[in-house]
Amino acid sequence: MHTKIYNEKIEYCIEIIETIIGSAIIAIAVSLLLLPNQLSSGGFTGIATVIYYLFKVPMGTTIILLNIPLFLVAIYKLGKGFFCKTILGTISLSVFIDILDRLQPLTDDRFLSCIYGGVILGIGTSIILKAGSSTGGTDLVSNIVRKYNSNIKMGQVIIIMDIVIIGINVLVFKQLEIGLYSAIAMYLEGKMIDIVFEGIYFSKLMIIISEKNKEISDMIEKNVDRGITGLYGKGMYTKQDKLILMCVASRKDVVKIKKISQKIDDKCFIIISNAREVYGEGFKVDK
Repeated sequence: MHTKIYNEKIEYCIEIIETIIGSAIIAIAVSLLLLPNQLSSGGFTGIATVIYYLFKVPMGTTIILLNIPLFLVAIYKLGKGFFCKTILGTISLSVFIDILDRLQPLTDDRFLSCIYGGVILGIGTSIILKAGSSTGGTDLVSNIVRKYNSNIKMGQVIIIMDIVIIGINVLVFKQLEIGLYSAIAMYLEGKMIDIVFEGIYFSKLMIIISEKNKEISDMIEKNVDRGITGLYGKGMYTKQDKLILMCVASRKDVVKIKKISQKIDDKCFIIISNAREVYGEGFKVDK
């Protein structure tokens, strides 16, 4: 019992450290790339960008002020653990943004800023999400909304709010390219989150239907060193029972398996689809 409590405390401390690190990385993207070029990453930072340029209010201060009403609701709806990490994440982000804002931007090129800003933003956001934390803003709004109505999808709430905020940026600065570049940054942020959570080693799921299942299976196991699973199915048109081969393979092995299957049976039926996450021998292990 004591060991479990101790491990939980250690895990919580690690999550706090990850929250601070993630906030620092996000601040680098915002203060040194996006903000100097009037680009928005959506969320409350997008609103803070407009206020920064219109009224010269420090961006970090604006982010904290915008989040205060959400904090009052969150403490009752989302639990103390998540609330404390969110407070820490929001304050850390605000402090880091105001500190880094005093430095020279990394580049004045908007295209480079949206590319590298989006990538760095995605890395920082991923670290915070992995820690089960938040830096406030639209993701905190979506969490609160889902507590009131679990049928509402978080992704939809965030996307709608981000589109509105980027639209406001375009109207205020009267430059359509700001919205276009900001959209690129947001897209890259999302892709980086996918890569961090799912890895870069995407796998493929292959379904092979053939009358020569044994020959195909033996040849794949011999030449590609991939395991094959046989699933029993039934052709609804022919009313015949069939053994369906299923194989998960890396992208480089897909071509080999396809050639082997078609060489043995040129009439075989092959389905290839993306496998978003694969755990087990020969693939990544969930620790």
